[in-house]
Amino acid sequence: MLNVKELLSKVETRLYIDGEWREGAGGETYDVLNPATEEVLATMSSGTREDSVAALDAAHRARKEWERTAPRTRAEILRKGYDLLKERKEEFATIMTLEMGKSLTEARGEVDYGADYLLWFSEEANHFFGHTNQYPAKGNRMVTVHKPIGPCLLITPWNFPLSMATRKIAPALAAGNTVIIKPAKLTPLTMQYFVQTMIEAGVPAGVINIVSSRSAADVSEPIMADPRLRKMSFTGSTPVGSSLMELAAQNVLKVSLELGGNAPAIVFADADIDGAVEGVKAAKMRNVGEACTAANRILVHESVAEEFTRKLVDAISALKVGNGMDDGVEVGPLVEPKAVDHMEELVKDAVEHGGEVLTGGKRVDGPGFFFEPTVISGASTDAKVFREEIFGPIAPIFTFATEEEAWEMANDTEYGLASYVFSEDPDMMFRASDNLEFGIVGFNSGVVSDASIPFGGVKASGLGREGSREGMFEYTEVQHVGTRDPYQRVK
Repeated sequence: MLNVKELLSKVETRLYIDGEWREGAGGETYDVLNPATEEVLATMSSGTREDSVAALDAAHRARKEWERTAPRTRAEILRKGYDLLKERKEEFATIMTLEMGKSLTEARGEVDYGADYLLWFSEEANHFFGHTNQYPAKGNRMVTVHKPIGPCLLITPWNFPLSMATRKIAPALAAGNTVIIKPAKLTPLTMQYFVQTMIEAGVPAGVINIVSSRSAADVSEPIMADPRLRKMSFTGSTPVGSSLMELAAQNVLKVSLELGGNAPAIVFADADIDGAVEGVKAAKMRNVGEACTAANRILVHESVAEEFTRKLVDAISALKVGNGMDDGVEVGPLVEPKAVDHMEELVKDAVEHGGEVLTGGKRVDGPGFFFEPTVISGASTDAKVFREEIFGPIAPIFTFATEEEAWEMANDTEYGLASYVFSEDPDMMFRASDNLEFGIVGFNSGVVSDASIPFGGVKASGLGREGSREGMFEYTEVQHVGTRDPYQRVK
């Protein structure tokens, strides 16, 4: 068992700019709480507008040298980061559980998942090719190259503090870019420790900079107004993402936005019910339900609704709630008090719209920010649990009669990130792909994320893709070089 106090003492709480750890220019601080105990874990330096501009200065100065660093050198640094991350798996998992609340089991899984992005993009760095071609109507030739886009602002969320970091930082560095990182103020410690790890792996001064702050605007606004910044990547809510898009438009920044979700999980009449229950439970309850990919609306064919509901209630009610550091805990606390308040509001609204609470439905007495895993059935589609992103451990069940009705209900949302389909008909996978307006479709699986997939959504769920080769293209600009016909006579 790790000594928690000793581990936390190793985590830097200052800003890292141009190869130096420093206090924020304003001398201000903010506390990081353990959501399971409400105890203060650390006191962070809070960055200012002055600090954010200093970070951009550093990223701009380091840009050309890092661009011209050999791809294999960049790859070796990322691979070293992967090795160190795996070696420190228990340390990272413990820090995540302490500051975010997820169980140690899930935190360990996130370390493996996050590390895979370092490994994947360390390999992609050496195989990132352009192409050559001939103009179709003439003998001239063209060369297409993918160039580093330039300094990038990376804004990460609190719910997956490691994997969302590696999913952005690894492709940016692999492609030859420098970065300024703004971690979520609720869970900055994982990112701070990750930056320390990447420094040890060999990332040069100025290539990676981190400005933690209690004010996201103090970091994002001044550097997004600076024409030296060329890329912004954000994971978070749709309203905040929309505001950042407006800022990005001023300098025509390239943006990647991974925003909210309202994922349907569709259980057809021919589904393996036990398998569907396990898949829905995984999609719903992963990360205490605090995931943009979480199954938000569970749509079940009316002929199997009774059996599915009974089995899901049994599975959800058996989950152990508690401090994620304790053995056997599957559902930890929500991240902050207002999240618990929001769960209460959603349950009340669902009941007012005809819903019945079949298990859970109440906050758990503190300390800590806990809410019971909950299943609700019978609410109308006007209820907030159908219309809004839940982001917590509430599983609402709705029924449908026909396949067309299932597609219509699933697509009845402004969001379009993840979706899930359970059926024993292999052709259903292709019909789901044709009919669902979502960037991700899980077929008979409740967990579909991987470093090798192009992760992202459509509609109000964002722009761009993260992971896979497409995720590295997001950090490049395409340049075309044209030349004359090599057989043309010089006159």
